[in-house]
Amino acid sequence: MAIYINAGSIRPGMIINHNKNIWRVMTFETVKPGKGGAYAQVKMRNLTQGNQTEVRFRTEEKVERAVLEQVEMEYLYEDTAGFCFMNLQTYEQMFLQKDTLGDAMDYLVPNTKVKIEFNEGKPIGIELPRAVELTVTQTDPLMKTATITSQSKPATLETGKVVQVPAFIEEGEKVRVDTAEGKYMERAK
Repeated sequence: MAIYINAGSIRPGMIINHNKNIWRVMTFETVKPGKGGAYAQVKMRNLTQGNQTEVRFRTEEKVERAVLEQVEMEYLYEDTAGFCFMNLQTYEQMFLQKDTLGDAMDYLVPNTKVKIEFNEGKPIGIELPRAVELTVTQTDPLMKTATITSQSKPATLETGKVVQVPAFIEEGEKVRVDTAEGKYMERAK
């Protein structure tokens, strides 16, 4: 059964069928030109061939959302075989490679629960939780004048991802990061 959505409802991370291929949406932007109707500018990556493309859809145009099997798994560790995940029902382990994970690697720490997406029995992607908690491993020292409303500064997280954080955040603190936007949300409690 095919599921159709308006192109204006597309979001980064979604999997869609387009031109008889399966694509993961990387970025999405609604453009409203001075004349004419609004359109969606979508950057996508082909999940079978790996190539990327940009496509323009009218916002009211119907797009087929791919129906994938999702299996809840837990990330365990990385070694020379790849990234190891364990099925939470059967306790089977499987390894995924960097090209399957894409940017999700920036948010994976041991014990993170994710959904692995399968198409015809083959793992093609990963759905992360909306937010993850990561430890700040490197950032500039606390400034005496820093307040909650002050400037932001770059911080390197335990996965190597760099995000902008408020000036009062120090090394060793845990922060919540939005996995869809790749942005700091708040201090972890």
